[in-house]
Amino acid sequence: MKIYTKNGDAGETGLFAGPRVRKDDLRIEAYGTVDELNAVLGLARSHSTVAAREKLPVEIDALLTGIQHTLFDLGSELATPDPKSRGTNFVTAKQIESLEQAIDRFESQLPPLKNFILPSGTPGAAWLHLARTVCRRAERRVVTLTQRETGKLSPEILIYLNRLSDLLFVLARAVNQSAGQPDVQWQKTR
Repeated sequence: MKIYTKNGDAGETGLFAGPRVRKDDLRIEAYGTVDELNAVLGLARSHSTVAAREKLPVEIDALLTGIQHTLFDLGSELATPDPKSRGTNFVTAKQIESLEQAIDRFESQLPPLKNFILPSGTPGAAWLHLARTVCRRAERRVVTLTQRETGKLSPEILIYLNRLSDLLFVLARAVNQSAGQPDVQWQKTR
């Protein structure tokens, strides 16, 4: 099977079990941004395996692997106009609860935040901070899509992305702490 079909040469793509839409359609923007987030998480994970001085803690790497799989599920749900009828409504309250448990577990090991921090530190932490910002953009795209597709999208999608961005923030801090790199506190410029 060839990777190119030429079907998208005019700026349209097909949804799963649905119509063809423009490539800048809100639905394509939403799942495209989720795909971008997944790629950034892959960069965070792959960077840490090749950097001699930094490795992601095994628990964080395993957690991110699971999240990458879930993001594919979430993307397929967004790519389907009627996910319930096609069996692509994969994101569940249990997955959200799992993110919350991970946030609580890692945050309990971190010093309390008293100030805003800069997205910086080790390269792995910086990639996780970038992933957090892409996750927030995906969330914004899904909010816009939800307004257009009233009642068609699972509310768990938005909740999952919201919790995931929080988790990525906590994981960036945890990666810095694991490497002995303190958070860089924001200082107001005068």
